Amino acid sequence: MKIKRGIQAVIQDEIENNDKIILLFGARQTGKTTLSMELLRKAKGKKLVINADEIRYHDVLSSRDYNKMKLLLEGYDILFIDEAQRIPDIGINLKIIKENNPRMKMLITGSSSFEIASQVKEPLTGRSISHSLHPVSLTELKTEINAFEIQHRIEEYMLFGLYPEILQYPTSNKKEKYLRELVSSYLYKDVLELAKIRNPSKITDLLKLLAFQIGSEVSLLKLAKKLGLSQETVATYIDILEKAFIIFRLGGFSKNLRKEVSKRDKIYFWDLGVRNTLINNFSQIGFRNDLGAMWENLLIAERLKYLNYNEKHRSSYFWRTYTGAEIDYIEEVQGQLFAYELKYKKARKKAPKTWIDNYNNNFKSITADNFWEFIS
Repeated sequence: MKIKRGIQAVIQDEIENNDKIILLFGARQTGKTTLSMELLRKAKGKKLVINADEIRYHDVLSSRDYNKMKLLLEGYDILFIDEAQRIPDIGINLKIIKENNPRMKMLITGSSSFEIASQVKEPLTGRSISHSLHPVSLTELKTEINAFEIQHRIEEYMLFGLYPEILQYPTSNKKEKYLRELVSSYLYKDVLELAKIRNPSKITDLLKLLAFQIGSEVSLLKLAKKLGLSQETVATYIDILEKAFIIFRLGGFSKNLRKEVSKRDKIYFWDLGVRNTLINNFSQIGFRNDLGAMWENLLIAERLKYLNYNEKHRSSYFWRTYTGAEIDYIEEVQGQLFAYELKYKKARKKAPKTWIDNYNNNFKSITADNFWEFIS
């Protein structure tokens, strides 16, 4: 199944009409290479394709010597480097290439923004454009499968997620096998290697704890006690996992009303298949007690993909008071607030009275019957 990615047209236009270096970040296996090769296929000019996992390119592209790099680059119009974080000092070397050859187009991918950010973003300030690629979105999937079919298979996507390759497997056993291999072999690779974490088992244990808590507020103190780590270390690990595109977080919305909760975050997974693999639970939806949390995770991840790919800049939160009133998802758009209740089946029709009294009544309930209007 060949799926057109939501960010594809934007990057294609940038390649054709912009001389800035294009940075494409995302976890491994999300389709960065496939998308890049499709973009290059349509781009004009002679292309140099480099896989940074091949050690033979490292000496030249980390040399800081343009005369040395020129021997590799001469005669090419477009430079593509896949998994660029593998090359030492790649950022400063890309800057040198761009300064000496300003018309050369460059498309650079990286699996982890926390490593490549220090290598690339700082040296390339003002010279680059960044994008993120996540597992396939339901909106992207709709270019190949109609909305009725997606709605019919929504529980499958909630169980096994939306990594591009998994969509090709016909059976649950094959999907589970792929996910277990993904989690054990690929998912942690960049996190453990690039973050230089001394005790890899702690990252796994942390992810399992977070997987059980999707949709709930996370206490760093409680996590630290369970893991035998400091709060600072747990906070650092969560930051690394977020920058490695495994998890994301929502902060609590507050205008400093005394009764509003704002100091804790909720943490979700970009892919529910990964989350279910971590807790070793692929039970059918009808037999689960975490359906509500999974539905909430799915919809918020899909909403953020939509905003990201369509370059809509908005702030996202959850909202809760100490007295128990809560709203699953809040979006702030140019000072206006929009509130959403995310429930798989039944949902209330009105916002909590505390929200209405202090903010507004811009409120919608999103269920399995009307979720398309929220994610696309």
